[in-house]
Amino acid sequence: NSLRANYIMSRDVDYVVHEGKVVIVDPFTGRLMHGRQFSDGLHQALEAKEAVEIKKETTVLATITFQNFFRMYKKLSGMTGTAKTEEEEFHNIYNMFVVEIPTNVPVIRIDDNDLIFASMEAKYKALAEEIERRHRLGQPLLVGTISIESSELLSSLLKRRGVKHDVLNAKQHEREADIVAKAGQMYSVTIATNMAGRGTDIKLGPGVVELGGLAVIGTERHEARRIDNQLRGRSGRQGDPGYSRFFISADDDLMRRFGGERFKRMISMITVQKDTGQEQPLEYGMFSKLVLRAQRQIEGSNFDRRKTVLQYDEVLRKQREIIYQQRTDILFLENIEETVCLMIETILDKILNLHQNDRKQLYTLLNRYFQKDIIDEKIVLSDADVREYVMDQYKREVSQKKSLAGDKVFNDFLKAVTLRVVDTYWVQHIDAMSELRQAVSLQSYGQINPFREYQEIGFNMFETMVENIQSDVTRFVLKAQVRQNTERVQVAKPIHAISGKEDDTRKRQPVKAAEKVGRNDPCPCGSGKKYKHCHGRN
Repeated sequence: NSLRANYIMSRDVDYVVHEGKVVIVDPFTGRLMHGRQFSDGLHQALEAKEAVEIKKETTVLATITFQNFFRMYKKLSGMTGTAKTEEEEFHNIYNMFVVEIPTNVPVIRIDDNDLIFASMEAKYKALAEEIERRHRLGQPLLVGTISIESSELLSSLLKRRGVKHDVLNAKQHEREADIVAKAGQMYSVTIATNMAGRGTDIKLGPGVVELGGLAVIGTERHEARRIDNQLRGRSGRQGDPGYSRFFISADDDLMRRFGGERFKRMISMITVQKDTGQEQPLEYGMFSKLVLRAQRQIEGSNFDRRKTVLQYDEVLRKQREIIYQQRTDILFLENIEETVCLMIETILDKILNLHQNDRKQLYTLLNRYFQKDIIDEKIVLSDADVREYVMDQYKREVSQKKSLAGDKVFNDFLKAVTLRVVDTYWVQHIDAMSELRQAVSLQSYGQINPFREYQEIGFNMFETMVENIQSDVTRFVLKAQVRQNTERVQVAKPIHAISGKEDDTRKRQPVKAAEKVGRNDPCPCGSGKKYKHCHGRN
């Protein structure tokens, strides 16, 4: 995780440092995710990298995928303007159909072909020129960026050109309402991350319709077409005019993943003019289709990844349902004595069956569950029916504790113990299953199906966890001691010198040392003899 924090995670892209804390940035909405932390020590590694206070690592108490969480609802429905591109996933995962409803008024927005550059430098230069040109005409612009870093880079370029603008990203989220309210006015330039690309209704000011409406400029294509469509949809709403175009370079993340160095060399050969060295961007529809194909491939890859995550979570889902049902019974059943007694009998039966031929080992194991001197060694080592004896002893112990504590107190005690044990082992099991998920991926190198391995090992781990829960509940219940304090005894007061609660207002008196008697001095007892011949003799 330290390598990942230093070389993969980027500040102002994946996270920001806000008020001395590392805060995650949502890659889809561009908003800060307060209260969320990366797991497995990655968040602490980022805090060390940014030299801020390192917080304690959080513990995962429960986990569920979004897919399984949504499928817990009896009915699912939704409305969005960009679901058509994800139609296959809605049908395969949730068994939902996407119905396309025509717009209220025909869309008259002009969606120009993408401009493709070979280098990032040429792209940003062209972006700044296009924004400056449209700003002089008075047309409002919404410039969409993928990250906080790129929004701040473009902001610095516009400042040099003297173009007045607002930046809307996770760092300025407090001003979001004010910025969006002015975004449709004449001469307004708004640079925004995906925050302004989702559900934002930008109202056009007077005179803007005559200038062609709101112009949306994209600085980069996102991995998902849906997010690009959301950004485009800020313009040309309800029959208003509008304009949109994306500026792309071969150095963008999407193009690097899809085309690599070969694609960049090919674009450079076409765009760079040999005599001047200047770049002339490509504007052909063929290249825009190439970008769309790259997006479809990445969307397909991401969909397959989500399907795999869901497939693995199905194993944990079945285990989760068993444990959560057990917790529900513990919390809401009036009496759980029968459930606890069944756990105790299961464990004692297992011990008796495994070690009935080795009575010494059996006696040692039984003493781990019962209080000292409850189990008689002579009876266990003899030829007597040990099973009947052990079961009688356990029932006597439970009955005795119940009579001493009372029905309600004893039942509350059983609930508290069982719930604590179940929760402790379940949290540990979640971590173990997460580690197993990462480990089994290497099994494919040995021609072993990782998912099958995950299923088998996960099932064995779950069985072990259930047995450990039963074992701990048995031990805690049988070893518990019922104490009745009819009268509280006052605890001895702490020594004044070290209590830390002494009265500081009272002035301390100096310690006076007793006067020392010399050997040849008269004895203090008044005998008239020298001290060395009287009380100083010994």
